[in-house]
Amino acid sequence: MAVQTHKVVVVGGGITGLSAAYYLQKQAVEQGLDIEITLIEVAHRLGGKIQTLQKDGFVIERGPDSFVSRKNSVQQLAVDLGIESQLVKSAPGKTHVAVENQLYPMPAGSVMGVPTNFGSFLTSGISSWFGKFRAMGDFVLPISTTAEDQPLGKFLKRRFGNELVENLIEPLFSGVFAGDIDRLSLKATFPELLETEQQYRSLIRGLKKNQVSEYRAFDTETEGMFQTFTGGLETLVHTLEKELANCTILKGVKVEKLVQQQTQVNLQLNNNASITADGVIFALPHSKLMPIFESLGLLKGMKDMPSTSIATVSIAFSEDAVTPARDCMGFVAARNSDLTITACSAAHLKWPSLMPPGKILYRSFIGRVGDEAVVELSDGEIVKAVLEDLQKLLGVEGKPEFTVVSRMKEAMPQYLVGHDGRVAEAKKELHEALPMVQIAGGSFEGFGLPACVDQGKAAANQLIERFTAELLSVEGNEQ
Repeated sequence: MAVQTHKVVVVGGGITGLSAAYYLQKQAVEQGLDIEITLIEVAHRLGGKIQTLQKDGFVIERGPDSFVSRKNSVQQLAVDLGIESQLVKSAPGKTHVAVENQLYPMPAGSVMGVPTNFGSFLTSGISSWFGKFRAMGDFVLPISTTAEDQPLGKFLKRRFGNELVENLIEPLFSGVFAGDIDRLSLKATFPELLETEQQYRSLIRGLKKNQVSEYRAFDTETEGMFQTFTGGLETLVHTLEKELANCTILKGVKVEKLVQQQTQVNLQLNNNASITADGVIFALPHSKLMPIFESLGLLKGMKDMPSTSIATVSIAFSEDAVTPARDCMGFVAARNSDLTITACSAAHLKWPSLMPPGKILYRSFIGRVGDEAVVELSDGEIVKAVLEDLQKLLGVEGKPEFTVVSRMKEAMPQYLVGHDGRVAEAKKELHEALPMVQIAGGSFEGFGLPACVDQGKAAANQLIERFTAELLSVEGNEQ
């Protein structure tokens, strides 16, 4: 019997799409399937938000700078690609919080701002005595009366009161999601909090006991909590592109329309060409999917999902020009601070092996829900505002050797209350209407690198299972 060839198109060349294409290719070989893969990317480069700049001996990330070590999806991908020897661990260091323009060290034992070391918390100036007393209410408050999704902020403020949440917990969560915790979904962002409350009643008690909690991944005082590669994250992108040498990669091409043709779909492209495929994986932001699926009456629940624009600002100095704050690995800023920066890391302390000797690099983030207009300022205005903040908080003065401003428009999808339900419904409707089509990426089930790799791999698995089932069915009919 002739081997059936399946044609698959992966739309989107970010880390989700690259992972999907790679695992499709890998599993096809392992399971003896003949699959022709085409990867379509609207930009003229692959990698999406991942973009590494090599400048004057610095390794500078324009987008994400690392991934969480506790989630091993990227490490496993690195092993599969044979580049695990190029992994680099972050150095340990102290994170601070800017509250009303004053820097305070993160209390020892904090788990995403939740205090588990009482001595450190009680002696910290990050909260008033009233705020500390109110936070201790977590020990006696009952569990939530509803299992329904709720705003993350509402849940946390009920447990700890407004002051601790606003001064410590919210800046950390906002640093991760660039969002408004009073609108973000508890279940879609940190479901473990609700599970911990249900099991222990007290979040403080539960997180103290749970030494493998996912939230401990943000403890910068432990070596290797984050990882990257010796050449930056784009090492992963370049290696994946090389591994996909047998795939057809189309850059600068956009999918404009999808038409179902019985058990296949036809993708119409902006270059007047079209591709008929047995399976498609769309690894695009939801805003880019809507023009394709809205006319088909699909993904309606995702239409009003907002996204936040942010920018990264990397500023390099010579050690001779400034006096670096050596005890501060970085900081996040509470909304009650008069700062442009929402979060900042001292890259020379976090990644010393990726910086030239005698140099300093501060990498700052600006922009979050309610404060996105700053991203639209000119590069000069943004750099000036960031320098003022660094001088105010860290005493950094002197002339920078260079600056790099990188804008990411609508880069941070906002998982609002009910997000999980809307995603589940969208995928259910899509499966019923177009079972040969998968969607994956940061708009759906996590936008960190490990989550995107997981989603790309899962989408590939779904198509592999579909093709395998079809093959077994054909073989069964022939017997």
